[in-house]
Amino acid sequence: MSNSSATLDMLGRARLTSVASARAQLLSQISDCQPQSEALPLAECLDRICASQVVAPEDLPPTERSTMDGFAVVAADTFGASQSMPGYLEIKGEVIMGDSPQGRISRGTCFKIPTGGILPEGADAVVMHEHTVPVDGKVIEIIKPVGSGTNLIRKGDDIGKGGVALERGRVLRPQELGLLAGLGITEVEVFKPLTVAIISTGDEIIDYREPVRPGKIRNINSIVLGSHVLRCGAQVSDYGIVSDDESSFFSTVEKAVAQTDLVLFSGGSSVGMRDLGEQAIERIGNPGILVHGVSLKPGKPVIIGLCNKTPVFGLPGHPVSAMVCFDFFVKPAIDILSGRSSEETNIQASVKARLKRNINSAAGRLDVIRVELSYESDELQAKPILGKSGAISTLSKAHGYFLIAEDCQGVNIDEIVEVYLYQ
Repeated sequence: MSNSSATLDMLGRARLTSVASARAQLLSQISDCQPQSEALPLAECLDRICASQVVAPEDLPPTERSTMDGFAVVAADTFGASQSMPGYLEIKGEVIMGDSPQGRISRGTCFKIPTGGILPEGADAVVMHEHTVPVDGKVIEIIKPVGSGTNLIRKGDDIGKGGVALERGRVLRPQELGLLAGLGITEVEVFKPLTVAIISTGDEIIDYREPVRPGKIRNINSIVLGSHVLRCGAQVSDYGIVSDDESSFFSTVEKAVAQTDLVLFSGGSSVGMRDLGEQAIERIGNPGILVHGVSLKPGKPVIIGLCNKTPVFGLPGHPVSAMVCFDFFVKPAIDILSGRSSEETNIQASVKARLKRNINSAAGRLDVIRVELSYESDELQAKPILGKSGAISTLSKAHGYFLIAEDCQGVNIDEIVEVYLYQ
């Protein structure tokens, strides 16, 4: 839906789209994407996204094992044991790590066993070493009883053969790689990483490595946005700084749409004669503009479009606004296009904190308030960091942000707010 068809206010201007509606329009357009996949050795799969369900080819663990240093026993032999009336068991053997137990346990006997040792045949529990007293080299006292299954992990307790080890769309963290290694899986099908184009626009923008000259500002957004893209597990394709010239801008965006999976340009999203983002998206491919302008502060002038199945975002030039728009719109799009499951996409770390000052808000927009966190009297406090949308230092100081809903006109001091944490 372009702004030309949007509902108009009494002055003839297109109404701003709510954040929820903007996200819904975008995600509905790309929800059926089918990312490409590749098979990689397990050791190369860290932070990649699983492309197919992984079924356990065997039980994990393959045998019953002790979870404590102690003695493998028949649990019934320990019933009623105490410090005043201990039970007595004959030591018939010892489990050696790396070897199968030699012999079996019968009533009245036990095996010495280390943590991780294979449970001998006949045993159904392990008594911790701390709950035994040696009588001599062949007999021990049991001073605390155990039930069947105590201090051991049974065959297939971790995951049974044929069970689902990992679902499609899971990010492979070290713990997932460990699970797969434990199952003997050496190769995993993962989604190929997206390539995201970053275009910086504006005749006033210069490379951040250059000295500042009158009328010029360093390019911050390419670094900020590129870093966010990398943290999302995607690859960056930097198309550099493009002038406000129509021909140069249009040709660069068109090339980026053809060569990459998602396109970001910053600096061309505000209302003005020289802002060509909306025109470029409409001209390059269908369906064109989905959203131009959202009820969000900061981030109001964001452009969201789709050109021949490639999402294109026009982000505000101010770094703070650009980062907010990235979090709310670009990251969810990257997650879906990367094959990440919806369950993982919707997870965001947060904490509860007490607000340290009153914050006013205008009804009808979603306000993103950056905060600095600290502990006072053993309670987490949130101090709002106020500043202009172009002040990058406000982001550097902030540990996270909280939201003031569209139907709210502010939040009072000492209220408890949910702070979403920056990575």
